[in-house]
Amino acid sequence: MRAVLFDFGGVITTSPFEAFHRFERERGLPDAFIQGINRSNADDNAWARFERGELTAEAFDEAFAREARAAGHDVRGLEVVELVYGQVRPRMVQAVQRCRGRFITACLTNNFRNREALTAATDLASGTARDREWRDALALFDQVIESSKIGARKPEKAFFELACNRLSIEPAEAVFLDDLGTNLKPARLMGMRTIKVTDPDAALAELGNLLGMEL
Repeated sequence: MRAVLFDFGGVITTSPFEAFHRFERERGLPDAFIQGINRSNADDNAWARFERGELTAEAFDEAFAREARAAGHDVRGLEVVELVYGQVRPRMVQAVQRCRGRFITACLTNNFRNREALTAATDLASGTARDREWRDALALFDQVIESSKIGARKPEKAFFELACNRLSIEPAEAVFLDDLGTNLKPARLMGMRTIKVTDPDAALAELGNLLGMEL
């Protein structure tokens, strides 16, 4: 094993789905309403195009709102975007630190262009402190592979091919941690070892066993 690859949201940070569920309860929306929109036409909906860097924040805000209205409720895109920014998990950060030097470390993330503009657009009071925490975590990786910069997103095969090319590795030389099975499946089919992160402690125990080290 030469490389350890981590998803960001839901692995390095707490799961955005927790925030989605809170938002839905507070707004009186059906359970899993947001996930339902994002799963509909999953390769070409507003969320997918935004993650590939094909839409500006303003265009995404409108496109998502149209999809939400078509599903029966009024939700703006930028309202949902702000929910994805979870809290950094210290144990995951520690795991990255322990892997550094012994393995190639990379963050493979679906994200959005112009994080600062998004924060300003939603007037997030705690943005500065949280952004600093995120930057510190991301700085630990040898490389950060971002969907919005490479024009491909997980679970697209092209995303993983580009990641392997940038890291100069073969898929079989990597283990990949993600909280979504849909993202893990194509990586596994390419030859990567995969770990689904539902319980962070259990995932780190599995990773430690695979790497032969204490995490």
